[in-house]
Amino acid sequence: MAQDKLNDVESVELLNNYTAKIKNEIGKVIIGQSEIIDNLLISLFAQGHCLLVGVPGLAKTLLIKTLSEVLDLKFNRIQFTPDLMPGDITGTEIIDEDKITGKRYFRYVEGPVFANVILADEINRTPPKTQAALLEAMQENKVTAGGITRILPDPFFVLATQNPIEQEGTYPLPEAQLDRFMFNLWLSYPSFQEEIQIVKSTTGSNQQLLNKIVDSKTIKEFQQLVKKVPVADNVIEYAVKFVNATRTNKNNKDYIDKWVSWGAGPRASQYLILAAKTKAVMQGRFTPSIDDVQSVLIPVLRHRIIPNFNAEAEGVNSVDIINNIKKQI
Repeated sequence: MAQDKLNDVESVELLNNYTAKIKNEIGKVIIGQSEIIDNLLISLFAQGHCLLVGVPGLAKTLLIKTLSEVLDLKFNRIQFTPDLMPGDITGTEIIDEDKITGKRYFRYVEGPVFANVILADEINRTPPKTQAALLEAMQENKVTAGGITRILPDPFFVLATQNPIEQEGTYPLPEAQLDRFMFNLWLSYPSFQEEIQIVKSTTGSNQQLLNKIVDSKTIKEFQQLVKKVPVADNVIEYAVKFVNATRTNKNNKDYIDKWVSWGAGPRASQYLILAAKTKAVMQGRFTPSIDDVQSVLIPVLRHRIIPNFNAEAEGVNSVDIINNIKKQI
């Protein structure tokens, strides 16, 4: 980006062009998943984090690694296991020795969290203490070790994955920690034709060479651009009204009290507007509409609405509740 000389109109057009190029480049490796890629980019430019849920073999790791390559960002993958310790993520102090004086001292060794893009693979397979080490870094964009606070790289983007099957021996993320993720994205199986393309492209000898489209400096400028996007009052009112409708004891429809233990908090309203703003500028528009808010309702609210036992007994999940509210607002 030509830094100070660009006005906001030119910046929106530039982001729109870059978005198309990024998606085209990722498409060389990833077949399908267009909506997931869109939402990952929205989360990145809105300075959020994503939780990806999908069965094994849907290329979650490949998708995230490809995204980091195209964006020219430092990528680290952390495989979460039951024996993983907080220091394995944030880093630790080790005893070192000065070869000249022979004097010993503590030296800090950075953990894998010191990167721009973090893949937290199967985050629910490690105990809460270790989960909290990453989630604190997500919230604060820094880590503290040995009494010294260290700032994490900027931009800082965490994509955590969960496997919806094989839940034995896992540690589900508490609702308060789930709330730190902007989006909860569910990856579906590819279509028949997409799977044919996947098999053809992955069983041959051809290696796709990826071009680097943007760098960290440009991404940070786009993140600042998103913050400056104006939003009409009626769009903000729609988002807040929708989030309020998920809460019990708010004079809402009877089914909310019947099916919902806890509704979404104010962070959901914030993320709905941030996501809508980001989607608008990525598409070359200068302000979001209610349609933009509606398009991100499910990924923002899916993990923030907690169904109760009645809902589970009737086979009702949070997405069903969101769709019911959407029909009435």
